[in-house]
Amino acid sequence: MEVTTAYVINTLYVLFSFVLIIFMVPGFAMLEAGIVRTKNVTAVLTMNTMIYAFASTGFVLVGYNIAFGELANSNMSKWAALLFQMAFVGKIVNIMSGGVSERAKIVPLTFFTIIMASFIYPLIVNWTWGADMLKDTILDLKMYDLAGSTVIHSAGGWALLAAILVIGARKGRYSKEGNVRVIPASNIPLVTLGAFLLWIGWFGFNGGSVGSITSKEAADAVALTILNTNSSGLAGAIVAGGIMLLKYKKLDITMILNGALGGLVAITAAPDLYNIYQPFIIGAIGGALVVFAVPFFDKFKLDDPVGALSVHLANGIWGTLAVGIFTEKLFMDQLKGVVVIGVFAFVSSYAILFVLNKIIPLRAKNDEEMEGLDVNECGVEAYPEFKRAF
Repeated sequence: MEVTTAYVINTLYVLFSFVLIIFMVPGFAMLEAGIVRTKNVTAVLTMNTMIYAFASTGFVLVGYNIAFGELANSNMSKWAALLFQMAFVGKIVNIMSGGVSERAKIVPLTFFTIIMASFIYPLIVNWTWGADMLKDTILDLKMYDLAGSTVIHSAGGWALLAAILVIGARKGRYSKEGNVRVIPASNIPLVTLGAFLLWIGWFGFNGGSVGSITSKEAADAVALTILNTNSSGLAGAIVAGGIMLLKYKKLDITMILNGALGGLVAITAAPDLYNIYQPFIIGAIGGALVVFAVPFFDKFKLDDPVGALSVHLANGIWGTLAVGIFTEKLFMDQLKGVVVIGVFAFVSSYAILFVLNKIIPLRAKNDEEMEGLDVNECGVEAYPEFKRAF
């Protein structure tokens, strides 16, 4: 194919993938808005908007250069490549923000968003997909992670774990005896819409990461990647739903959707390397992990309203290690990548959040949390005609 034609097609392909990934912005927003109580919906939507705005700006102005060096790309427009990479950055903070919703304040989380997008995440990308400042050192990472099971998902999960440890659980979530108080979702249709927007966005997330579509081999790789991505999500949903039915005699739609998302996270490390059957195994294990991880984290009073630790942290780790089990990639290389990035993401996030919390408290006051963050943080209630639940 003529070089100019290939350049144009690859540019269009990456721009289309970018648009699909941006569908994940309303995906996270709708899922979180449906999970939280009505008194906190505007705050969640505002936080998601701030993440997209500030994370994208920080990455374009500072982070991209740290991650990749100078703008340069021979097979597509360098501006398309920049946009594609920018689309990823907000997701790592979205993972965290949903998990600390209903008690975390917007302004300090926005400051953390800027730091994460400008410095922490770009360094992780540098070591894996980018300029590789760790090359030829003892920490040189040879982990295979096509679209970010570890680089984005488990890294975001580690940041969330740090945030929960700093901020604490929602008021009334756990009793002194350790019992868990169930706080039901406020809007199941929004949860479902959000999950399916995320699912659709994943096709650009993983498919666009192949990097080219201008040869038969590249086009086949993109198609296989998207097929395997979808298959893993299907398996995750089926297994999560099946376990819930067997265990509780109920089909919990929130757990089914999180099972699907868990399967999608797990396959993200290498959907281009698997045959068409392996993703069903990987996704099935991912869906099961979600179901069993939720009560596991609750035992330690790690309050995560959206189940992000179970979906993103547990399955980000599983998906990365699965590459070393189901492909010719070395398991120890995968494990090393999980450990190095996990330690860096957790320690750096915890340190920054701890300091931020001393300067600007991350958590809303008790009376503000009881009244709802919509009133106190935003001055606009999502459902003003409803009586707020205290």
